[in-house]
This record gives sequence, C-alpha cells and structure tokens, in this order.
Amino acid sequence: MVRWLATLSRYDQQWFCWCSQRSQSFQQQRWIRVLSRTGDGHCYALIALLLGSTSAAPGNAFVLTLAAGFSIEIPLFILIKRWLKRPRPYQTLSITAVIRAHDQFSFPSGHTTAAFLFAGIASSFYPAWTPLWMSWATGVGLSRILLGVHYPGDILAGAVLGSGLAFIALQLIS
Repeated sequence: MVRWLATLSRYDQQWFCWCSQRSQSFQQQRWIRVLSRTGDGHCYALIALLLGSTSAAPGNAFVLTLAAGFSIEIPLFILIKRWLKRPRPYQTLSITAVIRAHDQFSFPSGHTTAAFLFAGIASSFYPAWTPLWMSWATGVGLSRILLGVHYPGDILAGAVLGSGLAFIALQLIS
C-alpha cells in the first residue's frame, strides 16, 4: 500500500510540474486569483442567501441541504488533511506559490471539495444552471493548481469527495 501511494505521489508531482511549467502566464492574471477566492467560504454563504431568498420552499431546502453538506464536509476534510499530512507543492518542490494557502496540508483540496459540494447541491435545486455550477467548481480546482497550492491529485480527490458529500446531503434532507 505504501509503495502504491509513493508511486501515485510521484506521478502527481510530475503532473503538477508539467502544469506549473505551462501556467506561468496564468499565475499573474488576476482572474485566476479571483476564481480561487470564489471558493472561499463567504462566497457560498452569499450565494446561498441570494438563491435561498428567491423562492420560499426550494430556497429553504437549498439552504438546509447546504448547511447539512458543509456541516459534514468541514470537519471531514480537516480530519483527512491532518491524518494524511501531505505537504503542499511549494513546501516540497522548488516553486513559489502565488497565493498563501489557508492551512499547511494539501490533500484533499478543501476549496475543490467545497466547490463540488456546492455545485452538486445547487445543480439539484437549480438544474438549468448545472453547466455553470460544474464549470465554476472545475475552475476553482484548476486555479488551485495554477496558483501552486495543490497537486492535481488533491483536486481530483476534492472533486470526488465534494460530489459524494453533495449526494449524501441531498439524501439526508430529501
């Protein structure tokens, strides 16, 4: 198992380096940083309040489902990060992160987990906007790689975890 994880980590680092070499022009573009910031917690609360206030019954269920999802997601991703303690790319590779990470460990990406959790729940309540929600969540994840704070595997794990938690939250509240 340990050998398998070491191999996976090595490929993840190689993939990160490949992405990093091609992302120099993106790193200085403000919109990449803004996209990453939309994955911060306060944006979810703002969007939930805006969408939740548009229609009483679906809006209330939407906000309740988000609350259930995030009440599971936050402690779970913190627990996983503290258990695995995977260093961030700028801590182990000779790169400089463009932004400051919120915490010390990288796996899984909390921003990506939260973005896919939100996108999954929002897609269930506002299905016409599913392409927008999923494109945005993917963009948040990719921005974290481009800014040098996550490996691609962190993003993939965050997307899977967030999507799974969205499914669980929807089942709990329905």
